[in-house]
Amino acid sequence: MLWPLASLLTAILATLFAGWLVDQILQRLAARHPDAPVWEALRRCRIPLQLVLLTAILLSSPPLRRLFPSEDSAARHTVLLALIASLGWLTVRVLAAVLEAVFSRYETITEDASRVRRVRTQLGLVRRVGSAVVWVVTVGALLLTFDAMRTVGASLLASAGLIGIVAGIAAQSTLGNFFAGLQIAFSDTVRIGDTVVLEGQQGTVEEITLSYLVLRLWDDRRLVVPVSYFVSKPFENWTRRDPGLYAWVLLHLDHCTPVEDLRAELGRFLTGTELWDGGDWSLTVTDTTPSTIVVRAMMTVRDPDAAGALKLATREHLLAHLRDHHPEALPRVRTA
Repeated sequence: MLWPLASLLTAILATLFAGWLVDQILQRLAARHPDAPVWEALRRCRIPLQLVLLTAILLSSPPLRRLFPSEDSAARHTVLLALIASLGWLTVRVLAAVLEAVFSRYETITEDASRVRRVRTQLGLVRRVGSAVVWVVTVGALLLTFDAMRTVGASLLASAGLIGIVAGIAAQSTLGNFFAGLQIAFSDTVRIGDTVVLEGQQGTVEEITLSYLVLRLWDDRRLVVPVSYFVSKPFENWTRRDPGLYAWVLLHLDHCTPVEDLRAELGRFLTGTELWDGGDWSLTVTDTTPSTIVVRAMMTVRDPDAAGALKLATREHLLAHLRDHHPEALPRVRTA
């Protein structure tokens, strides 16, 4: 009995050493090739790799077989279950590491921000689908190791048609969201990092899964929306092609407002602020009412975050300029 226990201890030590050795090799490869992030990402596979090695040694090493009285022993079956589960875990980790490395490499060689967001969204959903498939196969393999499951296999196949119909009806909404998530990922409708307006609320797409989409609103609240919404209802995507857009401010002023002076002041303000991207800008009278005129200031910005900040700053600056230099331009109520 001492020899099998010594062999078990040796197997554990050998597994720990193998995991440490592989980690050291990956660490040196990552330091030697910093432009290849796959080596650093693969270091997260150390624990499942060690479990796979240990369980494989326990099942294949002749000295360690003495720990299992028979081929059908509960201990041997438990080790086999651990091996299958570890293989599934290792496959999921390797898949995630490879996809993360592919995206990191693509991000360094591509300057188009919209294409980077599209690829990140697609690879994220590919990872989730791939992980789900791996775990389904792993669970199926675990169940097949039980004799009872193999015995009832024929009856399960015979009733699969009826079960499939019932499950399809019950999971209609879930399947709809699943295929909607795939459609969003590969149709380039909305991507992670896009700024969208949904039912009057502006937010940034923070996460896309196979069933829901998370929007981060301006006050850091999270709006969780089923992905099927984005394939069945209209919404605004401000950054689908280009993250740059126009910021605009409307001011209701008196008819005696010196528009030319206000236009010149807007130009001076934009020149001195970093929020403006140096592109186009304009200030025009877009409408009139019996008591006021509507002045619209428009300017280009780099991204939606800068647009919100520039709108607030422009409105505050123009109103302060009119208050200090042209108070007669502010709207008033005439009683005579």
